[in-house]
Amino acid sequence: MSHATKPAGSLADVQRPQLARIPALIILAYAAAVYLFFLAVLGYAAGFFAGLGVPKGIDQGTRAAVPVAVPIDLLLLLLFTVQHTVMARPWFKRRWTRIVPEPAERATFVLATSLALALLFWLWRPIGGTVWSLPGPGAVALWAGYAAGWVVAVSATFLISHSDLFGLRQAWLHARRIAYSPPPFTERGLYRRIRHPLMTGFLIVFWAAPTMTAGHVLFAATATGYILAGIAFEERDLIQSLGETYTAYRDRVPALIPRPAQRHRSPGS
Repeated sequence: MSHATKPAGSLADVQRPQLARIPALIILAYAAAVYLFFLAVLGYAAGFFAGLGVPKGIDQGTRAAVPVAVPIDLLLLLLFTVQHTVMARPWFKRRWTRIVPEPAERATFVLATSLALALLFWLWRPIGGTVWSLPGPGAVALWAGYAAGWVVAVSATFLISHSDLFGLRQAWLHARRIAYSPPPFTERGLYRRIRHPLMTGFLIVFWAAPTMTAGHVLFAATATGYILAGIAFEERDLIQSLGETYTAYRDRVPALIPRPAQRHRSPGS
């Protein structure tokens, strides 16, 4: 919303001068602290889904009766879904930056996401019942897939702009008094094969479990549904901002599963 369209005497007019006085170094330190906290939560997530190296994994901890555990787990997943979906929308960002300085907006989104995940890990209630359990080579293959999923997800963030995705670039540019501009559209690396490699990596992480319990299935299935819905919201925003560039990209490149590579035949063959 431009200054010309704001109503006189609005809350935004009162708050923006106050926000402008926040030192740039404070915003930069805030973004860096949020990023470190996110890395800690992300590291815990890797152990949580694997059930390794953390105090409480997805199938560990205090158990409750299924009629109690399922609503609690679904409520935690819903809380994360609403936070992540709403705060990522452009209309919310326009309103949110009347309260939070623009250079700190992305870092604040990352902080809210990290807190929602931390709450989910803390309050998650495991649900028993084995859906599948693969021993030997099958388990090794799924553990390899689990590790590969994390590699795909993390590497995808560096193919666009890792620092921008987690709010560091915005704060850094602000500290240097350089106007912010979003990273340019890219099709390099994994983005040449799939439109959402970050989400593909997480889907692999959620489902690559040698021992899959009912509680793990509940998480994986709900998260899969959220990812599919989130892609629809995100692509609508991308089409509005990038227009034909993204429409052509969407028509050419699949969303989550790469197509088999096709060999190009020479004209004379």
